[in-house]
Amino acid sequence: MNKKEIAELRKQYTPERSTIDRIAGCYVDGDKNIKFKMKEAFFSLPSEEEFKYFEILKKTFSGSLGTNLFSMDFPLESEEPGGTQEFLYNLRQSKLESDTLLDEFYNKVISSYNYGENYYIILIHCAYDVPGKATDGTTMEDASDTVFDYIQCAICPVSLSKSALGYNAEDNLMHERIRDWVVEMPSIGFMFPAFTDRATDLHSVLYYSKNAKDIHTEFIEDILGSNMAQSSVAQKEAFQNLVVETLEENCDFEVIKNIHENINELIELNKDNPDPVIISKDEMKQIFYDSGASDDKMEDFDLEYEAYAGENSNLMANNITSTRKFSIETPDITIKVNPNRLDLLETKVIDGRQCLVIAVDSHLEVNGVDVKTLAGMDISEEENE
Repeated sequence: MNKKEIAELRKQYTPERSTIDRIAGCYVDGDKNIKFKMKEAFFSLPSEEEFKYFEILKKTFSGSLGTNLFSMDFPLESEEPGGTQEFLYNLRQSKLESDTLLDEFYNKVISSYNYGENYYIILIHCAYDVPGKATDGTTMEDASDTVFDYIQCAICPVSLSKSALGYNAEDNLMHERIRDWVVEMPSIGFMFPAFTDRATDLHSVLYYSKNAKDIHTEFIEDILGSNMAQSSVAQKEAFQNLVVETLEENCDFEVIKNIHENINELIELNKDNPDPVIISKDEMKQIFYDSGASDDKMEDFDLEYEAYAGENSNLMANNITSTRKFSIETPDITIKVNPNRLDLLETKVIDGRQCLVIAVDSHLEVNGVDVKTLAGMDISEEENE
């Protein structure tokens, strides 16, 4: 799935556009005990509750692909009889009307999701009448020829509200506010099947994790059975290890700067593409070569890549570099540079010491004070000094 397809579904979570026909829920305490379960038609909920559920469900479509959102394929074994994909398919086909399947799903979540505190499992069924697209890309609301039938799950922490004073209108007094249990925004969630090329993709699932550092791999393995996704943090670490181990003592400033410039250029070239920029092993190898890595250092590149990034895996460009900043750190100095102006940086040996030289062409500010630069002087000023 790409960001346009995700945004299209997210827009449906309004009272006017909603295609949610059924909702089910299960409240679990910190000891993994089920406290209550619910199952009803979504349109029967009070409008105030509908709005709260819309807000929660839209959150599982938020964040960046590869950081908070992961489009993952099912391995073949998951699609065999008795596999996780088959179970999710049956759950979707039941339209959440089977208590047996719902209870089985709740128990699967409870056994694999290690949270340690109270949480609320929300499950919905939707039937989205997908609008057609004209040749110019405009949406034709009355030209639908397919229905996207899917389920979506959100798992939300439930915490006790803070103690505070509150105004009681009936007594016209301030009282201690009653503390109650509040459902927070989801920590994880998923949608099955995926909405790939604006159509049903039974071989994939869209997964959401609020925490980019901890994507709950045990949940992905046990509940979804999908091919494991690497978190953005894990991908960045894999890339950094790949650079260090491949280049070794040749890991100099210019080569690293060139690698990041080349990756950022690739991102810029694809900025109008809704799909994330994916870099394969062979593409990364070419980037290293283009950035000045020597032939002898690249001999073990394939082995290093598979060791750190994984065999037959890809890296997402936005996870391994930043288009907003380029950081340089020493024990005493930190410099942040606009990635588009790395041309202002170079290294030179001055008096026997390696130095980082930064070209200052115009404005220079030190602790909020404008400092006169050589470029801002006229010839007479320069000579006088």
